[in-house]
Amino acid sequence: MTNVAVVGAQWGDEGKGKIVDWLSERADVVVRFQGGHNAGHTLVIDGKVYKLSLLPSGIVREGKQSAIGSGVVLDPWALLDEIERIAEQGVMVGPDRLKIAETVPLILPVHRDLDRLREEAAGKAKIGTTGRGIGPAYEDKVGRRAIRLGDLADDATLSDRIDRLLAHHNPLRKGLGEPPLDGAALKAELLEVAGKILPFAAPVWRELDRARKEGKRILFEGAQGALLDIDYGTYPYVTSSNTMAGAAACGSGVGPGAVGYVLGIVKAYTTRVGSGPFPTELDDAVGQRLGERGHEFGTVTGRKRRCGWFDACLVRQTATTSGINGVALTKLDVLDGFEELKICTGYMVDGVEYDHLPAAAALQAKAEPIYETMPGWSESTEGARRWADLPAAAVKYVKRVEELIETPVALLSTSPEREDTILVTDPFAG
Repeated sequence: MTNVAVVGAQWGDEGKGKIVDWLSERADVVVRFQGGHNAGHTLVIDGKVYKLSLLPSGIVREGKQSAIGSGVVLDPWALLDEIERIAEQGVMVGPDRLKIAETVPLILPVHRDLDRLREEAAGKAKIGTTGRGIGPAYEDKVGRRAIRLGDLADDATLSDRIDRLLAHHNPLRKGLGEPPLDGAALKAELLEVAGKILPFAAPVWRELDRARKEGKRILFEGAQGALLDIDYGTYPYVTSSNTMAGAAACGSGVGPGAVGYVLGIVKAYTTRVGSGPFPTELDDAVGQRLGERGHEFGTVTGRKRRCGWFDACLVRQTATTSGINGVALTKLDVLDGFEELKICTGYMVDGVEYDHLPAAAALQAKAEPIYETMPGWSESTEGARRWADLPAAAVKYVKRVEELIETPVALLSTSPEREDTILVTDPFAG
């Protein structure tokens, strides 16, 4: 058996929640390795809907250990709210079930303020952040002025960290016409939350090493999608962390060889939330239909998602950069009833054909998709659990997707229900 890393292979919202939940039943430990509470996973279990942002998806399953690695940025107040909310649904989360890396950087009110102020000041140039302080928190991490979870345990260290943090942020706030922050007030807020959050602190890297030596299976859970990666995404319309599978190792504290099988989650069409290039976007009745049938609204933001045809060129690109071994193809049932379907196989930019999306923003904006048309199907695929339950045209569509992205389909999802999944290859079997 091997460990498994799950990453989104598009712009996020690919249905990772269901797939991670499906896999978590087979795992012993589930660890989040990057992102913050700008991520959103929706799980549907026995008709009950769970909406998670920071908590690993495995938290809803009894007997599973969950962890949050140091590659995450953590809003302690948001986490406690999420723990309280999920407790109302009967899921109790304590330090025995959830471990948080001592070195995880904290998202503070100053980060949320700066996120909002910058977006307001940017006007038409805004990049569409969720306003939750994710980017500014990562900036402070690499700027070596972050307050980390473990800092809350020592009064003198916390005071030093706050002084260094505000030496950077107060001049920024002045430039944006905002009053300076009171360090004493911030410290009081942090000390108030410290007693509630510190019991979860642990050397997660050691916990994972121990689990590996005991032969336990680890599921590494990513957030957002590969096309939002800070290095390889559609920059600057990206998130502030590395969303690729390579981040699973450093973001959780294991060596790269411990990650094992990489499963990419891919929607059977394409969606995107917020601003940025989207070559296959459909501003017509077809795009509207995809959005309505797929219930395309963000789990965290509630924003309507932009919809378009499946972009095999982009997924092939992300499969390469993330080292994806197999994909889980989700929401196939949303395509039921279309007379014909289109798949993007490349782009034309100023008369030149590209087999990848160029990195230059000016070229991305001019990229016109090259489409291949396939027949659709009138039968329903919803709830199918065997290949034999699928229409022949649907099988052909899936097989063609495999060919174009040069990656096999390991799982096929046909509804939000976790059991409505066709297993082709068990990722934990390697």
